[in-house]
Amino acid sequence: MFYDINNTDEQSFCYSLDTIKSNMPNKPTNKHKEIIAVMIREADVDKGKFLGYFFKTGKGQYGEGDKFLGITVPVTRALAKQYVDASLEDITILLKNPYHEIRLLGLLILVSKYEKAKADSERKAFVTFYHTNRQGINNWDLVDLSVYKIWGDYLLRHPEKRPALNKYARSKNLWDRRLAVVATMALIKNGEYTEIIELAKMLLNDKEDLMHKAVGWMLREMGKKDEAVLRQFLDDYATRLPRTALRYAIERLPEKDRLRYLKMR
Repeated sequence: MFYDINNTDEQSFCYSLDTIKSNMPNKPTNKHKEIIAVMIREADVDKGKFLGYFFKTGKGQYGEGDKFLGITVPVTRALAKQYVDASLEDITILLKNPYHEIRLLGLLILVSKYEKAKADSERKAFVTFYHTNRQGINNWDLVDLSVYKIWGDYLLRHPEKRPALNKYARSKNLWDRRLAVVATMALIKNGEYTEIIELAKMLLNDKEDLMHKAVGWMLREMGKKDEAVLRQFLDDYATRLPRTALRYAIERLPEKDRLRYLKMR
Protein backbone atom coordinates (compact mmCIF):
# COMPACT_ATOMS: atom_id res chain seq x y z
CA MET A 1 0.00 0.00 0.00
CA PHE A 2 1.22 3.49 -0.88
CA TYR A 3 0.68 6.53 1.26
CA ASP A 4 -2.01 8.95 0.16
CA ILE A 5 -0.26 11.38 -2.13
CA ASN A 6 -2.97 11.54 -4.78
CA ASN A 7 -0.92 12.66 -7.73
CA THR A 8 -0.06 11.26 -11.13
CA ASP A 9 3.71 11.63 -10.65
CA GLU A 10 3.47 9.01 -7.92
CA GLN A 11 2.83 6.44 -10.62
CA SER A 12 6.34 7.00 -11.98
CA PHE A 13 7.69 5.35 -8.83
CA CYS A 14 5.35 2.34 -8.83
CA TYR A 15 7.44 -0.20 -10.72
CA SER A 16 7.65 -3.86 -9.83
CA LEU A 17 10.92 -5.32 -8.60
CA ASP A 18 11.20 -7.20 -11.91
CA THR A 19 10.98 -3.90 -13.82
CA ILE A 20 13.67 -2.37 -11.63
CA LYS A 21 15.98 -5.34 -12.15
CA SER A 22 15.49 -5.17 -15.90
CA ASN A 23 17.16 -1.75 -15.76
CA MET A 24 19.98 -2.79 -13.46
CA PRO A 25 21.92 -6.06 -13.10
CA ASN A 26 21.14 -7.48 -9.68
CA LYS A 27 22.01 -11.08 -8.84
CA PRO A 28 20.14 -12.44 -5.81
CA THR A 29 22.50 -13.07 -2.89
CA ASN A 30 20.08 -14.33 -0.21
CA LYS A 31 22.15 -12.60 2.48
CA HIS A 32 19.28 -11.16 4.48
CA LYS A 33 19.13 -14.10 6.89
CA GLU A 34 22.82 -13.75 7.70
CA ILE A 35 22.50 -9.97 8.05
CA ILE A 36 19.54 -10.22 10.41
CA ALA A 37 21.30 -12.88 12.50
CA VAL A 38 24.39 -10.68 12.82
CA MET A 39 22.25 -7.69 13.83
CA ILE A 40 20.42 -9.70 16.48
CA ARG A 41 23.76 -10.83 17.94
CA GLU A 42 24.73 -7.15 18.26
CA ALA A 43 21.55 -6.33 20.20
CA ASP A 44 21.71 -4.53 23.54
CA VAL A 45 18.44 -4.72 25.45
CA ASP A 46 19.06 -1.70 27.66
CA LYS A 47 20.07 0.49 24.71
CA GLY A 48 17.03 -0.77 22.85
CA LYS A 49 14.74 0.41 25.63
CA PHE A 50 16.40 3.82 25.67
CA LEU A 51 16.14 4.18 21.89
CA GLY A 52 12.48 3.22 22.04
CA TYR A 53 11.94 6.09 24.44
CA PHE A 54 14.13 8.50 22.45
CA PHE A 55 12.34 7.79 19.17
CA LYS A 56 8.87 8.16 20.72
CA THR A 57 7.48 4.66 20.24
CA GLY A 58 4.70 4.99 22.83
CA LYS A 59 1.00 4.92 22.02
CA GLY A 60 -0.02 7.95 20.00
CA GLN A 61 3.58 9.07 19.43
CA TYR A 62 5.16 9.47 16.00
CA GLY A 63 7.17 6.21 16.29
CA GLU A 64 4.37 4.16 17.82
CA GLY A 65 5.07 0.44 17.68
CA ASP A 66 8.63 0.66 16.36
CA LYS A 67 11.11 -1.80 17.85
CA PHE A 68 14.81 -1.31 18.61
CA LEU A 69 17.67 -3.75 19.00
CA GLY A 70 19.90 -1.18 20.70
CA ILE A 71 22.60 -1.03 17.99
CA THR A 72 24.56 2.17 17.45
CA VAL A 73 24.73 3.93 14.08
CA PRO A 74 28.53 3.41 13.73
CA VAL A 75 28.05 -0.35 14.11
CA THR A 76 25.20 -0.29 11.59
CA ARG A 77 27.32 1.71 9.14
CA ALA A 78 30.17 -0.79 9.46
CA LEU A 79 27.79 -3.66 8.70
CA ALA A 80 26.40 -1.75 5.71
CA LYS A 81 29.93 -1.61 4.25
CA GLN A 82 30.40 -5.31 4.95
CA TYR A 83 27.17 -6.25 3.17
CA VAL A 84 27.16 -3.71 0.35
CA ASP A 85 26.79 -6.54 -2.18
CA ALA A 86 23.41 -7.58 -0.77
CA SER A 87 20.76 -7.80 -3.48
CA LEU A 88 17.64 -5.69 -3.87
CA GLU A 89 15.63 -8.70 -2.73
CA ASP A 90 17.68 -8.72 0.48
CA ILE A 91 17.18 -4.99 0.97
CA THR A 92 13.43 -5.33 0.39
CA ILE A 93 13.25 -7.83 3.23
CA LEU A 94 15.41 -5.66 5.50
CA LEU A 95 13.16 -2.64 4.89
CA LYS A 96 10.13 -4.67 5.97
CA ASN A 97 11.75 -5.84 9.21
CA PRO A 98 10.06 -4.69 12.44
CA TYR A 99 13.40 -3.67 13.97
CA HIS A 100 14.42 -0.09 13.31
CA GLU A 101 18.17 -0.71 13.01
CA ILE A 102 17.66 -3.47 10.45
CA ARG A 103 15.63 -1.11 8.28
CA LEU A 104 18.37 1.51 8.70
CA LEU A 105 20.97 -1.03 7.61
CA GLY A 106 18.95 -1.74 4.46
CA LEU A 107 18.81 1.97 3.68
CA LEU A 108 22.54 2.47 4.24
CA ILE A 109 23.30 -0.40 1.87
CA LEU A 110 21.00 1.20 -0.69
CA VAL A 111 22.76 4.56 -0.28
CA SER A 112 26.10 2.88 -0.98
CA LYS A 113 24.71 1.18 -4.07
CA TYR A 114 23.28 4.45 -5.36
CA GLU A 115 26.54 6.32 -4.79
CA LYS A 116 28.48 3.66 -6.70
CA ALA A 117 26.10 3.65 -9.66
CA LYS A 118 27.78 4.62 -12.93
CA ALA A 119 24.79 4.98 -15.25
CA ASP A 120 21.77 7.22 -14.88
CA SER A 121 19.51 4.23 -15.54
CA GLU A 122 20.95 2.59 -12.43
CA ARG A 123 20.39 5.70 -10.34
CA LYS A 124 16.80 5.92 -11.58
CA ALA A 125 16.25 2.28 -10.64
CA PHE A 126 17.52 2.87 -7.11
CA VAL A 127 15.34 5.97 -6.70
CA THR A 128 12.33 3.98 -7.90
CA PHE A 129 13.17 1.24 -5.43
CA TYR A 130 13.54 3.78 -2.62
CA HIS A 131 10.10 5.28 -3.22
CA THR A 132 8.41 1.94 -3.75
CA ASN A 133 9.71 0.65 -0.41
CA ARG A 134 9.34 3.80 1.64
CA GLN A 135 6.78 2.28 4.01
CA GLY A 136 9.82 1.18 6.00
CA ILE A 137 11.23 4.73 6.09
CA ASN A 138 9.05 5.70 9.01
CA ASN A 139 11.13 7.67 11.46
CA TRP A 140 13.14 10.87 11.20
CA ASP A 141 16.60 9.31 11.27
CA LEU A 142 15.69 6.84 8.53
CA VAL A 143 14.62 9.77 6.38
CA ASP A 144 17.53 12.04 7.26
CA LEU A 145 20.31 9.50 6.69
CA SER A 146 19.11 8.44 3.26
CA VAL A 147 16.79 10.73 1.33
CA TYR A 148 19.09 13.56 0.24
CA LYS A 149 21.78 11.07 -0.77
CA ILE A 150 19.40 9.16 -3.05
CA TRP A 151 16.32 11.12 -4.07
CA GLY A 152 17.93 14.50 -3.42
CA ASP A 153 20.95 13.67 -5.55
CA TYR A 154 18.71 12.42 -8.34
CA LEU A 155 16.68 15.64 -8.26
CA LEU A 156 19.92 17.60 -8.46
CA ARG A 157 20.69 15.74 -11.68
CA HIS A 158 17.09 15.95 -12.96
CA PRO A 159 15.49 19.33 -12.23
CA GLU A 160 12.44 18.36 -14.29
CA LYS A 161 11.52 15.82 -11.58
CA ARG A 162 11.43 18.38 -8.75
CA PRO A 163 7.64 19.07 -8.87
CA ALA A 164 7.27 15.75 -7.04
CA LEU A 165 8.66 17.50 -3.95
CA ASN A 166 5.56 19.69 -3.71
CA LYS A 167 3.27 16.72 -4.09
CA TYR A 168 5.05 14.80 -1.35
CA ALA A 169 4.95 17.90 0.85
CA ARG A 170 1.15 17.90 0.54
CA SER A 171 0.87 14.28 1.66
CA LYS A 172 -1.12 13.50 4.80
CA ASN A 173 1.75 11.26 5.84
CA LEU A 174 4.36 12.91 8.06
CA TRP A 175 7.27 10.89 6.67
CA ASP A 176 6.46 11.73 3.05
CA ARG A 177 6.45 15.40 3.96
CA ARG A 178 9.78 15.06 5.74
CA LEU A 179 11.22 13.17 2.76
CA ALA A 180 10.39 16.16 0.56
CA VAL A 181 11.97 18.72 2.88
CA VAL A 182 15.18 16.85 3.70
CA ALA A 183 15.68 15.82 0.06
CA THR A 184 16.38 19.48 -0.66
CA MET A 185 19.66 19.21 1.28
CA ALA A 186 21.33 18.02 -1.92
CA LEU A 187 20.05 21.08 -3.78
CA ILE A 188 20.98 23.47 -0.99
CA LYS A 189 24.54 22.13 -0.90
CA ASN A 190 24.70 22.98 -4.59
CA GLY A 191 23.52 26.55 -3.99
CA GLU A 192 19.95 25.94 -5.24
CA TYR A 193 17.30 27.32 -2.87
CA THR A 194 14.09 27.67 -4.86
CA GLU A 195 12.68 24.34 -3.70
CA ILE A 196 13.31 24.71 0.04
CA ILE A 197 11.91 28.24 0.03
CA GLU A 198 8.79 27.01 -1.74
CA LEU A 199 8.37 24.09 0.66
CA ALA A 200 8.97 26.28 3.71
CA LYS A 201 6.15 28.57 2.57
CA MET A 202 3.89 25.61 1.85
CA LEU A 203 4.46 24.11 5.31
CA LEU A 204 4.03 27.25 7.40
CA ASN A 205 0.87 25.79 8.95
CA ASP A 206 2.07 22.21 9.36
CA LYS A 207 1.09 20.90 12.79
CA GLU A 208 3.97 18.46 13.32
CA ASP A 209 6.97 19.52 15.39
CA LEU A 210 9.18 17.16 13.37
CA MET A 211 8.29 19.14 10.26
CA HIS A 212 9.06 22.44 12.00
CA LYS A 213 12.49 21.05 12.88
CA ALA A 214 13.11 19.77 9.35
CA VAL A 215 12.14 23.07 7.72
CA GLY A 216 14.22 25.09 10.19
CA TRP A 217 17.18 22.78 9.70
CA MET A 218 17.09 23.17 5.91
CA LEU A 219 16.71 26.94 6.19
CA ARG A 220 19.75 27.00 8.48
CA GLU A 221 21.69 24.98 5.90
CA MET A 222 20.63 27.50 3.27
CA GLY A 223 21.92 30.27 5.51
CA LYS A 224 25.30 28.58 5.74
CA LYS A 225 25.59 28.83 1.97
CA ASP A 226 23.99 32.26 1.55
CA GLU A 227 23.07 34.23 4.65
CA ALA A 228 21.52 37.03 2.61
CA VAL A 229 18.95 34.65 1.12
CA LEU A 230 18.07 33.35 4.58
CA ARG A 231 17.71 36.87 5.97
CA GLN A 232 15.42 37.87 3.10
CA PHE A 233 13.23 34.84 3.75
CA LEU A 234 13.12 35.59 7.48
CA ASP A 235 12.31 39.25 6.90
CA ASP A 236 9.30 38.13 4.86
CA TYR A 237 8.14 35.11 6.86
CA ALA A 238 9.55 35.14 10.42
CA THR A 239 6.20 36.32 11.77
CA ARG A 240 4.53 33.20 10.34
CA LEU A 241 7.19 30.52 10.79
CA PRO A 242 6.48 28.04 13.60
CA ARG A 243 8.65 29.03 16.55
CA THR A 244 10.65 25.78 16.47
CA ALA A 245 11.42 26.25 12.77
CA LEU A 246 12.46 29.81 13.41
CA ARG A 247 14.79 28.85 16.25
CA TYR A 248 16.49 26.24 14.08
CA ALA A 249 16.78 28.64 11.13
CA ILE A 250 18.42 31.47 13.10
CA GLU A 251 20.77 29.32 15.16
CA ARG A 252 23.95 30.52 13.43
CA LEU A 253 23.06 34.21 13.23
CA PRO A 254 24.51 36.81 15.63
CA GLU A 255 22.63 37.06 18.93
CA LYS A 256 21.20 40.50 18.20
CA ASP A 257 19.68 39.21 14.96
CA ARG A 258 18.34 36.08 16.62
CA LEU A 259 16.58 38.22 19.22
CA ARG A 260 15.17 40.53 16.57
CA TYR A 261 13.63 37.68 14.61
CA LEU A 262 12.29 36.02 17.75
CA LYS A 263 10.58 39.27 18.72
CA MET A 264 8.94 39.33 15.30
CA ARG A 265 7.37 35.99 16.12
